[in-house]
Amino acid sequence: YNDYKRINEENLGLARKLNDSNARAVAYHNIAVYHRVKLQNDSAYYSYSNALKYYSPQREIEKIANVLLNIADIQDTEQDLINSEKNAIKSLILYESLPENEINLDNQWTLNNLLGIVSIKLGNLENSFKYHSVALKIADEMNNGYYNSIFSRNNIALVYRKQNNLDAAINYYSELAEVRNTYDEYDPTFYPLVLTNLAYTELLAGKKNYAEMERKFRVAYQISDSLNDPVTRVAVSIDFSKYFKQQKERDSSFKYANIAYKLSKEIGANEILLDALKVLSELKPGEDGKAYLNEYIKLSDSLLNVERNVRNKFARIEFETDKIEEENEKMAVQRRWLFIVSAALLLALVFLYIIVNQRSKNKQLRYEKDQQKANEEIYNLMLSQQDKVDEARANEKKRISQDMHDGILGRLFGTRLSLDSLNFSEGKDAIMSRAQYITELKNIENDIRKISHDLNTDFVAGSNFMTIVSELIEKQTRAYGIDYNFEYEDDIAWDNLSNKTKINIYRIIQESLQNIYKHADATCVNIAFELENEDICLEISDDGKGFDVNRSRKGIGIKNINSRADEFEGKAVYDSDKGKGTTLKIYIPQHN
Repeated sequence: YNDYKRINEENLGLARKLNDSNARAVAYHNIAVYHRVKLQNDSAYYSYSNALKYYSPQREIEKIANVLLNIADIQDTEQDLINSEKNAIKSLILYESLPENEINLDNQWTLNNLLGIVSIKLGNLENSFKYHSVALKIADEMNNGYYNSIFSRNNIALVYRKQNNLDAAINYYSELAEVRNTYDEYDPTFYPLVLTNLAYTELLAGKKNYAEMERKFRVAYQISDSLNDPVTRVAVSIDFSKYFKQQKERDSSFKYANIAYKLSKEIGANEILLDALKVLSELKPGEDGKAYLNEYIKLSDSLLNVERNVRNKFARIEFETDKIEEENEKMAVQRRWLFIVSAALLLALVFLYIIVNQRSKNKQLRYEKDQQKANEEIYNLMLSQQDKVDEARANEKKRISQDMHDGILGRLFGTRLSLDSLNFSEGKDAIMSRAQYITELKNIENDIRKISHDLNTDFVAGSNFMTIVSELIEKQTRAYGIDYNFEYEDDIAWDNLSNKTKINIYRIIQESLQNIYKHADATCVNIAFELENEDICLEISDDGKGFDVNRSRKGIGIKNINSRADEFEGKAVYDSDKGKGTTLKIYIPQHN
C-alpha cells in the first residue's frame, strides 16, 4: 500500500508539471482508494473531491459516478446524511444513464441500498422501503445477485420492524434463517444477526415461545463469540439483554447489557452504546443508575455536536481543495527561493562560525594573559606582605631591646646596687629591705617570662600566608555558594618555602575550587595542610559527583594543577569515583 501511495503521489507531481487534468484526476482517485483502505475518511474525501474536479463530465461519466458513490458512502459513515443522500442520487442518475451490465447493476444496487440505509437514519421509512425494494428488484435481475438479494431482504425486514409491521418482518427473517447454508460461507456473521433479529422481533410482537427465543439468542451469541467478531456480538448482546429485561431476569439482563456497553466502546458503535447505557440505567438503582443515565445524556449531546460539526467539515474540505491546489503551485516557486535563501544562510553561518571561533581564541589568549598578570600581582602581594612582616619583626626587636635596656636592665642594676649596700647591714630593717628587693627580682623575672612568651606567640611562622589562603577560600566558597572547612598545622615552616612555591600553592587551591564549582555539583569542600613525613600535604576533598580519573587526565584544570605541582617538584594524587566525591592531595617538599 505504501508503494502504491508513493507511486501515485509521484504521478500527481508529474501531472501537475504536464498540466494534465485527466492524469491528475486518475492520481487523485488512486490516492483516495489508498485512504479508503486505511480508513482515513477525511483524506479520502479530499482526494475524491479533487478527482471530481478534474474528471471530464462528458468523457468520464462512469468514473465520476464511482467518485460520487464513494463520497456518499464516506458521508454516510461520518453522519453527514443529507449530503450523502444528495451525492448518492447524483451517482445513481449517472449509473442509470450508462449501458446495463453486471458492474453497473451492482453499483445501482449499492446506491439504492445506501439510500435505503440513509433514509432509515433520517427517519423516512417510506423512502427507505422504496429504495430497498428497488435494490431487491435489481438484485433479482443480476446474474450474480443472490447475496445482494439476501441483504436487501434483511434490510426490508428491518424497515417492516421499524414500521411496526412485525409479522411481515418475522416472515422475512424466518425465510433468511431457513436458507442459512446458501450464504454461510460467504458471510458467516450474517446468520447470527438474522437469528437475533428474528428472536427480538418475535419478542416485540408479543410471541410467547420464550424458550425458543432464548435458544435463538444463545445460538446467535455462541456463533458470534466463536467467530471472534465484536460487531456481531455487540448486536446480539444488546438484544439478548432486552429479552432478559422483559423476562425480569435483571442479573442476566445486566450481564449482556454490560457486554454490549464494553464492546460498543471498543469498536465505537455509539448507537448501541446509547442503547446499552439506557438499559443499564434502568437496571441499576440509586447512584449507579444515575451515573449510567448521566453518561447516556453526555454521549447523546456529544453525538449531536459531532453531527453538527460534520455537516460543515466536508464543505470546508471542498472549499479548501481549490485553495490548496493554488498553494501547491506557489510552494514549488517558494521551494526554489527557499533553497537559494538556505544556501545563502548556510554560507553566512559558516562565516559567523569562523568569526565566533576566532573571537573565542582571542578571548582565551586574553584570559591567559590576565592569568599571568594575576600571578605577578599575587607574587608582588606576597613580597609586600613579607616586607611588612620583616619590618614588623625589626620594630618588635627594637621595642624589646628598648624594654630590656631601659626597663628590665635598669631595674636589675638598681636592685643589684641596693643589695650590695646591704651586705654589711644587719638588723630587722636590713632584712625587710632585702625582702623588698627579692620581690622586685621576682617581678623582673615575670616581665622577662612575659617577653619570652610574646616572642613565641605573636609571630607564628607563616601565619601571614595562611591568612592570605584563608581569605581566598572564604571569598571563593561564598561566591560559589559552597560550605567549607579549613584546617592547618601551626608547625609548618612556611618561611622556608619560596614565594614562587607559595604562589603555585595559592593557584592550585584557586583552580581546584573553580573545578569543584563548575563540574562537581558539590555542597561542601574540605581543605587542610598537614605534615606527612618530610613533606607538606595539601588535601582538598569534596562531596560532589566525582569523575573517572583515567578518562579525565587530559582536562585543562588537571593539567594546570599537575604543571604547578611540577614547578616545586611536588606530586598531585587524585582519588575519585562517580557519585563518591573527589580527593586531591598535593605533596610539597619543604626544601622549596
